Amino acid sequence: MTISDPDTNRLRFRPHHFLCALGYQGKGYSDAFTRNMDRIVQGRLRGKEGDAVEIEVTAQTDSICAPCPHRRGALCESQEKIDALDARHATALNLRAGDRLSWGAAKLRIRAQLKPGDLSVICESCQWLEYGMCEGALRHLHEAAETST
Repeated sequence: MTISDPDTNRLRFRPHHFLCALGYQGKGYSDAFTRNMDRIVQGRLRGKEGDAVEIEVTAQTDSICAPCPHRRGALCESQEKIDALDARHATALNLRAGDRLSWGAAKLRIRAQLKPGDLSVICESCQWLEYGMCEGALRHLHEAAETST
């Protein structure tokens, strides 16, 4: 199950989940969470038409949070930590609740607004930071842009 707009099948992401989706490598909090991330990231965002997938920014639980074992309704059991992550990501990526953008536009924005090394600040307190998945994906996003120009 994903939390998406029932009329358009638009995904909904908290601000920090843009980087989570970029760096996702098949790991998660539970089997249900990982299956959901696989459907969203592998099945949609990295699919043939992935750059066209529309995402709406939200300040509550989103499409990624749906099966998370830490979700408590529209909030997270670590809500204070998540709010801080979202605030830093929203500022860094110039995102506000209600904004809508395609995954392709989101990747362009990530590349324009963040450089390798920035995640140590905006992702501070994220338990996944130490694994380097998002940092590697950000580096790859920049390298791919350099080789295409």
